[in-house]
Amino acid sequence: MWWCLLLLSVSSALGYFSPDEVLSLPGLSTKLNFRQWSGYLQASPGVHLHYWFVTSQQNPLSDPVVLWLNGGPGCSSLDGFLAENGPLHVNDDGSTLYINKYSWNKVANVLYLESPAGVGFSYSDDQNYATNDDEVAENNYLALQDFFSKFPSFKTNDFYVIGESYGGVYAPTLSLNIANGAAKINLKGFAVGNGLSSTYFNDQSLVYFGYYHGLFGDTLWDNLNTYCCLDGSCNFFNNNNYQCQVLISKVFHIIYDSGLNMYALYRDCAGGIQRSNTRFLRDLKNIFQFYNFETVENTAKSTGLNPPCINETVLWTWLNRADVRTALHIPESVQTWELCSQVVSENYHRLYSSMRRIYQKLLKKNLRALVYNGDTDMACNFLGGNWFVQNLNQKKTVDYQSWICNDQIAGYYEQYGNLTFLTVKGAGHMVPQWAPAQALQMFESFLSNSPY
Repeated sequence: MWWCLLLLSVSSALGYFSPDEVLSLPGLSTKLNFRQWSGYLQASPGVHLHYWFVTSQQNPLSDPVVLWLNGGPGCSSLDGFLAENGPLHVNDDGSTLYINKYSWNKVANVLYLESPAGVGFSYSDDQNYATNDDEVAENNYLALQDFFSKFPSFKTNDFYVIGESYGGVYAPTLSLNIANGAAKINLKGFAVGNGLSSTYFNDQSLVYFGYYHGLFGDTLWDNLNTYCCLDGSCNFFNNNNYQCQVLISKVFHIIYDSGLNMYALYRDCAGGIQRSNTRFLRDLKNIFQFYNFETVENTAKSTGLNPPCINETVLWTWLNRADVRTALHIPESVQTWELCSQVVSENYHRLYSSMRRIYQKLLKKNLRALVYNGDTDMACNFLGGNWFVQNLNQKKTVDYQSWICNDQIAGYYEQYGNLTFLTVKGAGHMVPQWAPAQALQMFESFLSNSPY
């Protein structure tokens, strides 16, 4: 009875006959205890960003609203919805859905936004998909304004931005736009999961990560210290010494092109060993950019722009069904859904190599921030994330210590006032996918500002 009354209350507040409401989904037979909408938000003129919004399973009208952004740049946030922290996941058969018991909408209203235009089902009228960090932040900000215009009952709810991977750029840049903007959005904080927050710290730390995880032996390590280090200080990021560059090239290929799962070191590579696939070549923009290493695409093993070692076939199969597109209100003229867009990736202009100044501006506005890392990820490793947080020069208030989930150590964290750095033990790049219980507990603690 209470849930019926709540649905009646929410329906009255939001308008039951919203054309974007998703009333049924192919492959789903279970009755849901939340509501959902899928459609388009308007950003700059002619830019249409696809969204999928789900209400909280507890108190939709008072629980926070959380925006989730996957990264790339050029990858779809529906991966977050259907494989990470969303309430519905696609079964291995690619045709049916099941309930994710660790969904983040257990405690929050969650908005998944496919951004920028050209990603997933998002599009622009002129199909010009060249963009950059600042333009994406502005378009996401405009899309949020349209969202709260469509759903005015949520305007006063606490609001958070969370980004994964290149969302390490998306989340703080958008948060700064919100904090400085005229739109009345009740921003309380932001979080970044396995994010690219600093190219310097990501590259510099990766060499240490590789050696201390046993990926290369003492001969290479000793040579790295001989040719890349001087007086106890090492430069693995942009060293002009030729011998050092040769050695960094070896490190690079061991970590990223030897067949290891770069997103989760201790997980197998889906489909077997993969080397130099198309997505790998796009990801070179994130890795040791100074050196411009040459690679050759292995077309026989290429899997398009899907991240190497990650099997996303079931998502592609389900989302591109005609009946699913109809249920999600996707026009027939819109492109086929892909996990990652090659067009967006190739035409994306990166403006920031570090988020340091943006974090410092946001922290001065008394916003809360969480930087979390699955500690087996090599794309955006935990050590680089920790060094980035330390480099923000905030006063430490909680020393490094473990946190507990299900009566087990789940990872470690430390706090600097409103800023938290946290690791998730044994998880890789997509923490909510590979450590769902830990991720949900972490999420709840962040939203409630309670101890981890």
